[in-house]
Amino acid sequence: MSTTEPTDPDPEAARRLTVNALLVTAGAVMISFAAVFTRLADVPATTSAAYRMLFGSAALALLLALVPSMRVGLSRNWAGSILIAAFFTLDLWAWHRSILLIGPGLSTLLANFQVFVLAAAGVLWMKERVGWRFAGGLGMAMLGLWLLFGRDWASLDAGARVGILFGLLTACAYGSYLLSLRGFQLRHAGIRPEARLLQVSIACCAMLVAINAIEGNGFAIPDRQTLFSLLGLGIVCQVLGWLAITRGMPGLPASLVGLVLLLQPVLSIVWDLLWFDLSLVVVQAVGAGLALVGIYLGMQSRAARRR
Repeated sequence: MSTTEPTDPDPEAARRLTVNALLVTAGAVMISFAAVFTRLADVPATTSAAYRMLFGSAALALLLALVPSMRVGLSRNWAGSILIAAFFTLDLWAWHRSILLIGPGLSTLLANFQVFVLAAAGVLWMKERVGWRFAGGLGMAMLGLWLLFGRDWASLDAGARVGILFGLLTACAYGSYLLSLRGFQLRHAGIRPEARLLQVSIACCAMLVAINAIEGNGFAIPDRQTLFSLLGLGIVCQVLGWLAITRGMPGLPASLVGLVLLLQPVLSIVWDLLWFDLSLVVVQAVGAGLALVGIYLGMQSRAARRR
């Protein structure tokens, strides 16, 4: 009588899974500092956004110069990248204002409502069915949003109200950016993601520089804190963080990706509590928690529909 020995898990597959999980985790941690660097830069919102893309473009250009394989397709479909960049420009323009008005944590939480923008686009344009995850996630996120802001809306000052609206505008713009980016990459699969990102970064930088000049802002960097914050924003968050996420994400289950990416808004709230003036009463903390759970369910809903 023979028995079948249980097969051991593939150690190489386990190693790859661990490496990919560490990459996505590291990327989420890095981009969680984006709002912190924006706040610490202490320059007008559009100025910090312009420098973010300037330093990010320079770092990406250096990377592509060192790794020729990443430059594949760099000369193609610039028109598509300019359209993508227009959405990303609006995203950064609104988000950096929201950060300065309501703080890094809450502005990042609102920006992550983009998952519902993406889900709504799938329902409206691709006739995708709404499942329990989307319905439940949307309901929890809306309840969390009301507990955070809606119940005390009348007592909020004008700056806070505008900051909240800018945060929601960020979610719409960021969702549009992701949709256009994915659409053009599907149509032009021969363009490497790094090359596309450099195209978008250059176009976005040009737009933000022009807007900054129209607004009458200067480009002076007043001190070392501002310089290091802008460098961190452009190199650590814009380039290294997203490269780590895009490298590790394809090798992870969708459920784990959603959970790890939730680190970004969670850590942004933590940094805001530790280093800035964010103060949440119990009801608001419950609202933030509900919003985060709702965002996670929204991520899972989208991942399930794509599968």
